[in-house]
Amino acid sequence: MEIFNEHLKKDHLLSRVDARVKLGVSLLVLAMVLSYKGLAFPLLILGISLIICIRMKIPVKVFLLRFSEPVFIASIVILLKFLFSGQEAMFSIKIFGVIITGHKDGLMDGLQIACRILGAVSIVALLGFSTPFTEIMAGLSWLKIPKGLIEISLFAYRYIFVLLEDAMVIYNAQKNRLGYSGMRRGLGSFGALTGSLVLKAFESSQNITTAMIQRGYDGSMPMMKHKPFRVSEIIASAAIITAMGVVWKIY
Repeated sequence: MEIFNEHLKKDHLLSRVDARVKLGVSLLVLAMVLSYKGLAFPLLILGISLIICIRMKIPVKVFLLRFSEPVFIASIVILLKFLFSGQEAMFSIKIFGVIITGHKDGLMDGLQIACRILGAVSIVALLGFSTPFTEIMAGLSWLKIPKGLIEISLFAYRYIFVLLEDAMVIYNAQKNRLGYSGMRRGLGSFGALTGSLVLKAFESSQNITTAMIQRGYDGSMPMMKHKPFRVSEIIASAAIITAMGVVWKIY
């Protein structure tokens, strides 16, 4: 539960910035990272994001957990590009009758894709660490994202914690009864846990829908109403985008 808690969004400079401004800057920088042909700019964005996260005092455990999957994916991309793509061979060895060749141009292509992955993930992670999920959804609604998608995301975010707590209760009960003492029993216990959660989610969705209809829910949410932009935030965000654009163009 610790990695999902809102206590990660502590009081800092970015927490006081309008979510729409942060979302707009993040999307523009993200577009620059994904469209960049090279290594310098994505690595620069990654470094800046890491420094800001450190200044925000994000726990190292949470930070490493957020980047574990992107790093794994980036490593696989580099390996596949290095061994199976390219024309300029760096080496060639024969193992058990199979010729394995490493390509220099494939390696560079893999590094570029990996840098884009890590740079893009760092932007999304920084936005998530500095902005509560509900504010991000409010910013997306201002950007005219379909209302149904935002509504489903908010309900999913709310009740994922309920299901997680139910899963922990069932898991601890199974563990105390030696439900995971062996491979066969562990698989059976995991199947029972999964089935219970599916039934619990279905039952909860019906109860929530009935309760909301009875209370006159019409789809409107107060959190979707926004305050006017602050001039200082607009000027600062424009300066940041301009500086990033200059760096993106030069390098």
